[in-house]
Amino acid sequence: MTEPTASPDGKALIWDMLKTQQPDLTAAERRLAATLLDDSLVAGLQSITKLAELAQVSTATVVRLARKLGFDGFSDFQNTIREEVAARVKQPLAKLETSAMEAHSDHIISRFALAVSRNINATIDRLDVQEFEEATNLLSDPKRHIYLMGGRITRSNAIYFYNHLQIIRPGVSLLDASPSVWPQSLLDIDASATLVVFDIRRYEKQLERLAKLVVEQGGNIVLFTDQWGSPIEAHASHCFRSMVEAPSSWDSTLAINFLIEALVAGIQARSSSTDRIAALEKMIGASRIFRGT
Repeated sequence: MTEPTASPDGKALIWDMLKTQQPDLTAAERRLAATLLDDSLVAGLQSITKLAELAQVSTATVVRLARKLGFDGFSDFQNTIREEVAARVKQPLAKLETSAMEAHSDHIISRFALAVSRNINATIDRLDVQEFEEATNLLSDPKRHIYLMGGRITRSNAIYFYNHLQIIRPGVSLLDASPSVWPQSLLDIDASATLVVFDIRRYEKQLERLAKLVVEQGGNIVLFTDQWGSPIEAHASHCFRSMVEAPSSWDSTLAINFLIEALVAGIQARSSSTDRIAALEKMIGASRIFRGT
């Protein structure tokens, strides 16, 4: 676990304290912490009653969390949140919030672009860099076989990650969408295997059962989920939560794809993939694929 980052005045940041103290929090306190983290602490600027209602906890839980983090009470806690929010450096993707976009603020393109930019910013904001590095090292290890699986909506993310990984390194498999054929793959899963699984709301019980079986056979799990967290998180050795809400009936997985592409870059940098990619190009040429002759 990493130590909390210090602000310029030397005090630990609330953002980091909320993340590092997760194991010591009660279920209600974790729900409150998630509410604060999901909105980059902005939710903490509301009254204690409004914050409690938003997190679906009691006002007493808000006070307990504040004291557990070392504050005298909610007022002290909120003042520090106000300072952190005010001091936060403007995010690079905030350039989307320009007057040109605001002129068409009611258009779905503008609303969706702003929502996605906020999702990516918030996902980056809450990303544990050390965990990202550990997952990159894990997925770069050529001795480990990588399996990938996604749900009804996130299967496309699994396929996208698979298409890149199989070019970079050997030993990568995409599990079939049908659970009826999973047992054949499970036969080969052991301590040298890693299952990369994507699961966002509404969480899929079949994926949770699959993850549990993989762990029981000695394998480990790298989970990509939404800001609320799939139940699979209980079985995962590495978990990446991404913001997914969008002005649509469907959740957006663009923040998840951002993490995938960042991981692909990190894995390729750690892999001796040059010869493999060159061999692939040669094979494409020899088989006349894409040439139409």
